[in-house]
Amino acid sequence: MDILTLVGLVAGVLIVGLAMLANASLLTFLNLPGLAIVLGGTFAVTLIKFRLPSVMEAFRLAFSAAFTDRMARPTELIREVGALAMVVRKEGILGLENHQTDNEFLRKAITLCVDGHAPELVEEALAQEARQTGERYEVAERVFRGIGESAPAIGMLGTLVGLVQMLNTLDDPSSIGPAMAIALLTTLYGAFLAQLIALPLADKLQLKAEDETRNQMLIITSINNIMRGENPRVMTELLSSFVHPAQRTGLTPEREV
Repeated sequence: MDILTLVGLVAGVLIVGLAMLANASLLTFLNLPGLAIVLGGTFAVTLIKFRLPSVMEAFRLAFSAAFTDRMARPTELIREVGALAMVVRKEGILGLENHQTDNEFLRKAITLCVDGHAPELVEEALAQEARQTGERYEVAERVFRGIGESAPAIGMLGTLVGLVQMLNTLDDPSSIGPAMAIALLTTLYGAFLAQLIALPLADKLQLKAEDETRNQMLIITSINNIMRGENPRVMTELLSSFVHPAQRTGLTPEREV
């Protein structure tokens, strides 16, 4: 669980909710027609912009990536591939056959190596996988940025609807309040959806995509070095550029005795 994402979302909702409760009832800010305009309109615009499978994949990726923290740290990966290089140096490439790893991308790389494919083919297959992963993250980010752009605009449309209703019923004072509520609350709903949910999730997906790309590039580089028979210590030194200088201590494998 990526606790910061959840904490940020809950904290934002609580802050806005407490501000609403300061001088009024929460029901004062509940307007079903206005909510329907924002949610329904935003969903409709999203379906116009993107294909339904892309929208579904974006929400799945948002909940599986933005709200979880299962991505391996670069330091962990460097230590793991360093150990793999030591195994290959002693037992050959087939020594990797029984290695178990939780990283799906590394597992695929090991399988390609053990199957005896040429280094060029392994590199191309892994690079293609990395590109496809990056594209999935990019589409998901675009979906949430699209929601963030559409929600305030749909809120403004709801505001115009409410104002038109209000102007058409000025001779009936009792109808001014509900019409004005739609006019103002739709703008509130649109801003809330965009600024507290959609745009932050888009930014988090962008960060997750960058982390995933970095890890995959690290694995591709390490696998290329392993298949070339590079010295594990030299390889680890090269891979240390993927991490902050303060975290590079202890990455180099011990010398063989």
